[in-house]
Amino acid sequence: MDKPKFQTQLFINNEFVDALEGATFDVFNPFDNSLLAKVSEARPADIDRAVAAARKAFPAWAAMSPSDRGVLIGKLADAIEKDRDNLALLETLDTGHPIRDTRNLDVMRTVATFRYFAGMPDKNEGTVIPVDTGFLNYVTRVPVGVVGQVVPWNFPLMFTSWKLGPALAAGNCVVMKQAELTPLSTLRVAELARDVGFPPGVINVVPGFGHIAGQYLAEHKGVDKISFTGSTVTGRRIVQASAGNLKRVQLELGGKGANIVFEDADITNAVNGSAFAIFHNQGQACIAGSRLMLHEKIADRFLDHFLKLAASIRLGDPLDPTTEMGPLTSRLHQERVLNFCRVAQSEGGEILLGGKAPSAAALQRGCFVEPTVVRAKLADRVCQEEVFGPFVTVSTFKDDAEVLEMANNTVYGLGGGLWTSNLQRAHVMARHMEAGMVWINCYKRFHPGSPFGGVKDSGYGREMGHFAMHEYTEPKSVWVNVDAKLPVFYPR
Repeated sequence: MDKPKFQTQLFINNEFVDALEGATFDVFNPFDNSLLAKVSEARPADIDRAVAAARKAFPAWAAMSPSDRGVLIGKLADAIEKDRDNLALLETLDTGHPIRDTRNLDVMRTVATFRYFAGMPDKNEGTVIPVDTGFLNYVTRVPVGVVGQVVPWNFPLMFTSWKLGPALAAGNCVVMKQAELTPLSTLRVAELARDVGFPPGVINVVPGFGHIAGQYLAEHKGVDKISFTGSTVTGRRIVQASAGNLKRVQLELGGKGANIVFEDADITNAVNGSAFAIFHNQGQACIAGSRLMLHEKIADRFLDHFLKLAASIRLGDPLDPTTEMGPLTSRLHQERVLNFCRVAQSEGGEILLGGKAPSAAALQRGCFVEPTVVRAKLADRVCQEEVFGPFVTVSTFKDDAEVLEMANNTVYGLGGGLWTSNLQRAHVMARHMEAGMVWINCYKRFHPGSPFGGVKDSGYGREMGHFAMHEYTEPKSVWVNVDAKLPVFYPR
């Protein structure tokens, strides 16, 4: 397989440059922990450079014809599609995602998102407000300004499009900090953006560590908004750091998705959908269906099929097109997930499948964890805390009221799903589940036009669609005296 093309320097003002202090960090292939690259590490002085470039570029970019901005975003989508094989390979090497997923899902979802937002700049419509006779009041939506974006390591390429697409469409300039684990695909996207004609300073990419580069970006007085995707703990730090200039904050944080299977569900579809909900991308998804709740009448039958399917998932080299589950993205995270397996046992949980790293010699150097199914109590840590791995808890319920209480018994509220043939029940449950997204007879479906985000400790604000455009713009109210006679306030 050809060696992928990628950059390792910071991308500032349309140039790839070394960090001012010369700092670098190592990026590893999680399949064998071999060194992929040494990447320049952004520190405060580099963030200052990037923010200055974005601020300089902002007036012209915001003033550009919306249709012209859309054309550029569309050209970027085309360039990514043309570079599909290279980007898929790069994403697989960097993250451990199986190549079948990066090629067919990650890259193509990225293309679709940029194409969607390519059509959005000239549809960012305002409104006319009925006000007092003689006055015209209209509201336009104007870009926020310079946006700081922090992208997580689990879907770096896809999340780059989710954040970059609407921000650019709305007329903002961007300083994006990629995670130190997986910076390579975003740097490649930046290179493609430059090549298709994006002006200098509009897009800046500064990989680095969260507690240094991310913290400073959130604190920076030249940044008007922060969009962060990551853990709830870090999200709270972002809010605190952003208080310096009261910048807008958008947070997509952790999740602990309830996945409910009722007694009237199509068992075959529910088993397959539930496996995808938790084992796709090695369970490294904030929306993962990590709490499996089964009606007691069908629990044994469901589990019999589910455990057999989970046990059959093919672990292996993510570059092998037959591999269905690759490694976790880092050794540190592998140990974190394995520790949750130990926690489950210490709390009296029953490991029905997995709970360990695979024993196959070919996988020993990689960051693998077997598909893991645990029977646990609702109050157990593994039912309350986000594991972020191929780890699902199982519990049973008797009726709708009980399972609704179970589903909402968590601090998180990102996504959840349910499987039933009763349409009335489906809508009632969806209405009362405390989640930003609910899937009925499916799971982990999304589209560039549909809002993505959560409630409670899962954050606030929304990615995607017109909702994202509102996140990246401010309403501006303009009053015009058409033919109104103003009262004399100070009669003389």
